[in-house]
Amino acid sequence: MAEGKFRMTDPPRVTFLGAVRTVTGSMHRLDARGKTLLLDCGLFQGSRRESHQRNRNFPFRPRDIDGVLLSHAHIDHCGNLPNLVRQGFSGPIWCTPPTRALAAVMLGDAAKIQEEDAEYLNRKRKPGEPKIEPLYDGRDVYQTLIKLQALPYDKAVEVVPGIEATFVEAGHLLGSAMIHLRIDQRGRESRLTFTGDIGRPGTPLLRDAAPIPPADLILCESTYGGHTHEVVSETVERLGEVVRKTVERGGKVIIPAFAVGRTQVIVYFLRQLKSSGRIPDVPVFVDSPMSVRATEVFHAHVQALDEETQEFLRRHPDLFAPPTVTYIESVHESIQLNDRAEPCVIISASGMCEAGRILHHLKHHIEDKRNTVLIAGYQAEGTLGRRLVERYQEVRILGQTRQVRAEIVVLNGLSAHVDHPELLAMLQPLVERNPKIRLVHGESPRGEALAEGLRSVGFTDVAVPQVGDETAF
Repeated sequence: MAEGKFRMTDPPRVTFLGAVRTVTGSMHRLDARGKTLLLDCGLFQGSRRESHQRNRNFPFRPRDIDGVLLSHAHIDHCGNLPNLVRQGFSGPIWCTPPTRALAAVMLGDAAKIQEEDAEYLNRKRKPGEPKIEPLYDGRDVYQTLIKLQALPYDKAVEVVPGIEATFVEAGHLLGSAMIHLRIDQRGRESRLTFTGDIGRPGTPLLRDAAPIPPADLILCESTYGGHTHEVVSETVERLGEVVRKTVERGGKVIIPAFAVGRTQVIVYFLRQLKSSGRIPDVPVFVDSPMSVRATEVFHAHVQALDEETQEFLRRHPDLFAPPTVTYIESVHESIQLNDRAEPCVIISASGMCEAGRILHHLKHHIEDKRNTVLIAGYQAEGTLGRRLVERYQEVRILGQTRQVRAEIVVLNGLSAHVDHPELLAMLQPLVERNPKIRLVHGESPRGEALAEGLRSVGFTDVAVPQVGDETAF
């Protein structure tokens, strides 16, 4: 038996390896029936040194992993898969069909960033310093993509002998899923539900999340534990107000947004605001080649969108690309946006301001008090986006110190994650079963706040694990 493998007769066990008391690097190991599966294999995002260490070195031998179950295509959930493959993993990776399509977009872009970063750092390295190697490259991505096996929603499939997996709608991103596992333990059945990231009910484009499948052990996200979002309609009104005020003072609205998911929702809201006359006819630029490819995936998988959006698309095929929205692909066109004097809205990745073209837009616009930087998603600890949310008076951008004079506006109502009351409402129907609940994908205060809320409604076995903790079920 290989090191780290469990015997067929041992009870199933989960080891918490990533997105534990933080929101990035999702990765949990399941040992059951003598097999080892990973739930997600995401990139950790934080300080450069810590990210390098945590992403490059796995706390197990990749060749010992029998398979991976992927909840969705955001980079903090799928972004380290090519490195897993590079280091010897040879098994299948199961996901939904839209996730397989989006993962190709996300991982290809991540490899390009890895290679460009390594090239840049090697140009800057001093004599005698070791050469920097990318975490993975395009060849590793190709080898990863051919391992992706698409499974439909709501159909139980035996992924390894004695373990059935069912993907259930999570409503967070196109193709996102909760993962429900049924494990036949020699006549004794054990069940595990991994929520991945759960989307807010009633938001546009995506279907609402399904009920959380009952299980003996539930691994639940806690990104917004202790926090209540404002209602979506109020957030849209505030978005319109931000655009109007910024345009009136002759400025630009700069929106760091994840190219997959958040960008499409913001474009949808801006279109609604324009069509109803609530914002002026200001040009909108989506400056992200990846957003273009991701939007094509949305069009190719309309069956995974909600019914209202499907109907709207039948009547308005240009839903994501109306005449007033311009998608920017070339570097030259991106640079020209910074020289533009007239008011406009610029949406660009990355969503946490850690890489990509958004850094150049922030560098050029953050010192002008006419402009607004609109933060529309969760900003992890240690990121530039988090420093902006915390109202730092100066920040480092691309190696240069910049004064923060632009207005910083945070709209958490645009979040793709459920808040505290919404999660309690989803979990409360399971209280009579009293499952073990382990809270992941949330910083410590958020996880502890949600744990307290769950105990107050009757759950008795709730914990926020540390990295390396194990739970048998």
